[in-house]
Amino acid sequence: MDYTNPKFVLQSLQNLMVSIGRGGDRKDPEYPRLREAALSFHHLQSYLPEFVVTCRDGSQFWGFIQKLRHYSERDAAIWKGFEKVLGYLESQAHSPAASDITQVLQVFDAEHVHSAWQKALARRNTDPEAALTSARTLLESTCKHILDGLGVTYDDTADLPDLYTAVAKAMNLSPSQHTEQIFKQVLGGCHSVVQGLGAMRNRLGDAHGKGATAYRPLARHAALAVNLSGAMAMYLVETFEARKASP
Repeated sequence: MDYTNPKFVLQSLQNLMVSIGRGGDRKDPEYPRLREAALSFHHLQSYLPEFVVTCRDGSQFWGFIQKLRHYSERDAAIWKGFEKVLGYLESQAHSPAASDITQVLQVFDAEHVHSAWQKALARRNTDPEAALTSARTLLESTCKHILDGLGVTYDDTADLPDLYTAVAKAMNLSPSQHTEQIFKQVLGGCHSVVQGLGAMRNRLGDAHGKGATAYRPLARHAALAVNLSGAMAMYLVETFEARKASP
């Protein structure tokens, strides 16, 4: 068994739970191994079904699932429980960069920055307006954490472009701090992306009321915003970490 492959582990655990729910071996030694592997994927913990967290072995899971009388009800409950985490993994498979961003942001700050990234990913297909808001929150949180780490003071009510400008200046990422034209162009593009994400959230996100003719963002718009914000956040975090590591 490949206990390092999240999709394989979760599908195997789901199948084993279905088997137990249908009267299968409650003492199967694979259950605790698969459960332990599932819990080791820290970036998936918020997506796991509650019964994976609470049922430590097959007997405990049987005690939980037997409350449903019919096999079909048990199957449906298990499949529904795994729907969120397997759906997330499938969405990650279509966005190869997402897993790299997830790893970087989780190490940097799991509680705030990584949490905002997870919300943005989860909402981009089902709730584009909320995804736009989460994308901006991701960058705002990233900028504030970096400024805190650098000891740079800022107004807690500052908007995203101002926060990014402060971070860029502190880490030598402002176009004006460079003479090479290609660097000025690329860093200027980064600034434009951040400004655009802030404006997109203000116009299309769910943080403000809408008029009768308001334009509603589509999933592709949310995906663009989320991917851009994730890439920018990863770049800022890696730059910050590189500065800390340099003598």
